[in-house]
Amino acid sequence: MSFEEMDVGTIWMDGEFVDWDDANVHVLTHALHYGTGIFEGVRCYETEDGPAVFRWEDHLERFYESAKPFEMEIPHDPDELTEATLELIRREELSSCYIRPVAFFGYEMLGVNPSDMPVETAIAAWPWGTYLGEDALEQGVDVGVSSWRKHASSQMPTGAKMTGAYVNSVLASIEAKAHDYVEAIVLNKEGNVAEGPGENIFLVRDGELYTPGLAESILGGITRESLIEIARDEGYTVHEDATISRGELYNADELFFTGTAAEVTPIKSVDNRAIGAGTRGPVTADLQSRFFEIVETKPEEYDDWFTLV
Repeated sequence: MSFEEMDVGTIWMDGEFVDWDDANVHVLTHALHYGTGIFEGVRCYETEDGPAVFRWEDHLERFYESAKPFEMEIPHDPDELTEATLELIRREELSSCYIRPVAFFGYEMLGVNPSDMPVETAIAAWPWGTYLGEDALEQGVDVGVSSWRKHASSQMPTGAKMTGAYVNSVLASIEAKAHDYVEAIVLNKEGNVAEGPGENIFLVRDGELYTPGLAESILGGITRESLIEIARDEGYTVHEDATISRGELYNADELFFTGTAAEVTPIKSVDNRAIGAGTRGPVTADLQSRFFEIVETKPEEYDDWFTLV
């Protein structure tokens, strides 16, 4: 679905609600040339109590943490960004949506060092369904291991959600599509499994879950953290600091992606090798079902994960 088909008309920019088509920046914006921006991807779900933003406070905390490597001072406090987001959803009358906060060094001068550059902030929200395809959540996706490696934390802070860092993800995604895969899996510089271009990854073996740890050059995903907690609450053993080799992918009982956009998406094949039976496995199905049950019913034990609109 294109933006033109989404029937959304407003974006919040630095304290003002502006028309979607007028939400523009200068062509000499620093972030456009050097990738000096940060962002978040957040979902608002239609729950039994009305629209509710999923783990907004956690996303907002990471948003400000991501600014620190740049020494970027976001000129809006968390309460202002929260109210702007909730008001944006209300204005657009969205029962569920994807939310994209972004902050970046703006237009004043060029030169690599952004010191003393103005920081611009914007928030957009729009309806966004299944990220990896309409049938992905049930049937799973075919993926390929990318030839592009994930950058190491000594090269770029992997825990920060920085716009420029996603060039790595873009290259991996382009390569995957060129080989007729829906998505990629990216290895780190040591050759171990890191993550997808925009997702974390879980491996299931003998009923236990394994996911690469933060030291494997991954972004610490909010949905990843949620699935770890949900899985443990459901009685599963979760190894959250695992080191997973490429070969282990092929012999996994099950694999699945997690992410704000991907939610919980099964992986049915890697490099044209079927994973398990080549369909969504029972553990993935169980955790996927529980995840969607939680975001739809907002049970009391997970109430602090939600911010009502």
